[in-house]
Amino acid sequence: MALVGKLEVTIKINRLPTEVTTDKNGWKEFNVDFGKRGARVSLRPRMWNRLEQAANTHPHWIAVITGQMGDDVQKGVFKLLEPNLQVFEYTPKAPSAEAKPDGAKAEAGAAAEPAAAGAPEKAEEKQAPSPPGD
Repeated sequence: MALVGKLEVTIKINRLPTEVTTDKNGWKEFNVDFGKRGARVSLRPRMWNRLEQAANTHPHWIAVITGQMGDDVQKGVFKLLEPNLQVFEYTPKAPSAEAKPDGAKAEAGAAAEPAAAGAPEKAEEKQAPSPPGD
């Protein structure tokens, strides 16, 4: 007997969709492209207003839309059932002053290795004296 599960899809967007249609109840419908697949999302007016508000008030935001994968509406595009929307504001990470480019790290690491390991600088000091021969 197969185990029964639930398939949920999570879609993340950071821009307001441009090609949006409105049905008679005020629901906004748009497509999201994932490359080989896509989804058709229908949002209630209240959810759409949250998206618009985030786009207008926050310079950096991300919206997470979750729902169940429905039937295909066209080849490679499925309908998202029971969508739920969460919108988050974020601040982009600034590059730290301590971070160096990868090339600079490699050069600095190579120069510090012999001193840190306590290795002698001259090759002659590494060699042990040879035993006297008969």
